[in-house]
Amino acid sequence: MPNTYTQIHIHAIFAVQNRTSLIDKSWQERLYKYIISITQKHGHKVLSIGGMPDHVHILFGFRPTQALSKLMQEVKRDSSEWINKEKFVRGKFSWQEGYGAFSYAKSQIPNVVEYIEKQEKHHKKHTFREEYLEILKKFDVEYDERYVFKDVEE
Repeated sequence: MPNTYTQIHIHAIFAVQNRTSLIDKSWQERLYKYIISITQKHGHKVLSIGGMPDHVHILFGFRPTQALSKLMQEVKRDSSEWINKEKFVRGKFSWQEGYGAFSYAKSQIPNVVEYIEKQEKHHKKHTFREEYLEILKKFDVEYDERYVFKDVEE
């Protein structure tokens, strides 16, 4: 796209189906590398990736050559197929329907990277649902409680 100049930074969040803690530390880094490769295949630049056993955060420079929804669909579909092919979990692995995606200015990137890198520390104080609702409120996103990720019931 000649003469098209953009600077779009997206922080995407998506969860394991039913928020089950299935992402094991033994293969977590391999999963992140796989998700990075899917994202980069489409010309987007991954700045940070991290998460917990039940969800993933990815921050990337987004190129307007593809719809965000299409990219997220591919990331989730291809990574879940890979997890199932590698037999990392018993039964069938899948991501929960939907995702969150939020844009940030270049000046905010270091803070978002730090936030993603410190997920374990953050989740000692806040549940995933609390975290997600906090982000939705911060960005003034209207949402329907019925469709927000539910806490895992003990």
